[in-house]
Amino acid sequence: MAAIAHRLNQGPGYAVRFRENHRLSRFDEPADFTIFVRDESHLRRILDADWYTAALGFIHGEYRVAGDLTAAIRMKENRGVHGILPHLRSLGCQMAGGRVESLFQTRTRAAQNIRFHYDVSNDFYRLFLDSRLIYSEGWFDRPEWTLEQAQEAKLDHICRDLQLENGRNFLDIGCGWGALISHAAANYGVHATGCTLSHGQYEYATALVQSLRLQARVKVLEQDYRDLPGRFDRISSIGMFEHVGRRRLGKYFGRIHNMLEPGGRFVNSGISRPQDVHDDPQTRFLRKRVFPGGELAHLSDVIREAEHAGFSILDVRNLRCDYARTCRAWVANLKSNCNCAVAIVGEELYRTWLLYLAASACSFEKGESEVFSIVMTRH
Repeated sequence: MAAIAHRLNQGPGYAVRFRENHRLSRFDEPADFTIFVRDESHLRRILDADWYTAALGFIHGEYRVAGDLTAAIRMKENRGVHGILPHLRSLGCQMAGGRVESLFQTRTRAAQNIRFHYDVSNDFYRLFLDSRLIYSEGWFDRPEWTLEQAQEAKLDHICRDLQLENGRNFLDIGCGWGALISHAAANYGVHATGCTLSHGQYEYATALVQSLRLQARVKVLEQDYRDLPGRFDRISSIGMFEHVGRRRLGKYFGRIHNMLEPGGRFVNSGISRPQDVHDDPQTRFLRKRVFPGGELAHLSDVIREAEHAGFSILDVRNLRCDYARTCRAWVANLKSNCNCAVAIVGEELYRTWLLYLAASACSFEKGESEVFSIVMTRH
C-alpha cells in the first residue's frame, strides 16, 4: 500500500478504488478522477504500461475511470512508461510511421477508411456534436459561448474568409453532414456543392438540403473530390486533409489548385502537429481503432506544398485552444448520453470514442496537436 500512496503523491488529485472497495486518495477532498481496478498489481501494470496497452485495457473494460478522463490521460502521459517492453513498443510505433499506405492509397481504400470512421451511425454522432453535426472545432470568440454558438460563428468565419457572395460557385470538400454548404447557400446566396465518401453523411446532408428547400442552390455528391469535373470560384476543405497523408499533400493541393478559378479563394482547415512530435503508441491506437489511414502533417509541410502547387497564403490562424474546448464539450455530451451511446454502438465502441475525444482534448491542451485555418488564393 505504501508504494501506491507514493505514486499518488506524484500526480494530480485522484483516487484509486479496488474491487474490495478499499480507497486510496491523495487528498481528503473529492478527487479529479477515480481509477477502479482489481487490486494493487493491476494498478501498477496500468500505470507502467505504454499508452496503447493502457488504452486497450480501458476500452475492453479491464478498468474504468470516473470523473475527469482528460486529467487521467494527462497523468498517464506525464508518468511515461517503465520497463523494456513498453519502450520497445513505443519505438516500433515510430518506425511504423512509413507504412505502405502512407505512400499508396487507392480510391477504394480511401473510401473504406472514411466509412470506417464516419459511418458508425448518424444517431451516435447526434449524441455529442452540436445540432448542425459539425465535426470540427468551434470558434469560441467569447469565453461564455456554448458549443452551439461557437459552431455557428465558425460557419460565418469560413464564409467571410472565402468572401462568399451571391452567385458564387462554392465547393466544400468533405462536406460532412452538410452544415457549411446549407449555411452558405441560405445566408450568402452561393451555389454550393458538397462531396463526401461517407454514405451516412451523404444521406443526411441530402435530406437536410431537401428539408431546407435548398435543392436549387445546393448539390450533395457521394464522390471522391479528385473525380469532380469543372471549376469553382471558392473551395473549402474543413477537417478533411488529415485523411490525405503527408506524402500525398502535393497531389492534394495540386488537384484543388486545378479546380479553383484564377483569383479564387481556398480555405484549408485541419489538424497538424508540431515539428518535434512524432508517431507513438497513441498514434497507433488512433490508426487501428479510430482513424485508419489518417496522418498529421507539420504546418511547414502544408504551407510548402500549397505554395508549390501555386497558392498564395493570405492568412493562418491557430485554433488549438478552441479545439481543446470543443473536444471537452464533446466528451461531456457523450458521457451524459452514455446509455444511448452504448445502445447504438455497444460498450467497447463507446469507450473507444470517449477515450479518443478525451485524448484529443489533452493533446490540444498540451500543444501536441494543433489546428490551423489557412486562407489561400490562386495566383
